[in-house]
Amino acid sequence: MAFDVGIFFDALTSSTFLRGAALSVLLALLAMFFASVIGFGVALMRVSKNKVLNGIGGAYVWFFRAIPTLLVLLLIWNAGPQLFPALRDGWFTPFLAALIGFSIVEAAYMAEILRSALQSVDDGQHQAARALGLPPQKVLFKVVLPQAIKVALPPSGNELIAMLKYTSLASVISLRELLTTAQSEVSVTFRYAEYYSAALIYYLVIVSALMIGQHYIERRYRWISGGTPTTTADPAPAKEVRAS
Repeated sequence: MAFDVGIFFDALTSSTFLRGAALSVLLALLAMFFASVIGFGVALMRVSKNKVLNGIGGAYVWFFRAIPTLLVLLLIWNAGPQLFPALRDGWFTPFLAALIGFSIVEAAYMAEILRSALQSVDDGQHQAARALGLPPQKVLFKVVLPQAIKVALPPSGNELIAMLKYTSLASVISLRELLTTAQSEVSVTFRYAEYYSAALIYYLVIVSALMIGQHYIERRYRWISGGTPTTTADPAPAKEVRAS
């Protein structure tokens, strides 16, 4: 059966595919935002001299890096309502369940990225700021964090791109994101090449836009020393596969 260009372009321009793509992007962006907020808190625990806080932060990172994202989604969507009756109401949607699952799992990875970025700032910066009389909170947000952001941006951008692709896992809890939309059309027409190719184009366009955005944001935070841009360090080790 030959590739039908008409079906391909119909899928590419359909409102169904556009809604699926928009849902994937929205889910990825929101999940990364909440993951960054949670991850920042966990990172502060990880660099804390308080052994209890340090242990809690380490346990969080260990736990959510050890279990597959797919399993987390299934637990939240299927086991959650079983344990908590309030989750059986209509407000608990597949989108919300996916957002919670992706956020708490991704927070473990963002915590390690932010921890490494915070520790990359020289101790002399802390000491100089404290010598000027700045309180610890201002030292963190005015001195350390601006420098750490520069280090954390490249791996964080990679995490966002990965998150966009991981949104396809939400198909197991009935969320009609981009890949689920393509699979739904394929199940009716059996036109695999056309619909999957349309989904591929959407992913390529979205990821390309994210990469361009990442490039300009990195340029915004790049520091110039002696007329030569500083090189960007990658503080995070290679990440293991999270879901199968």
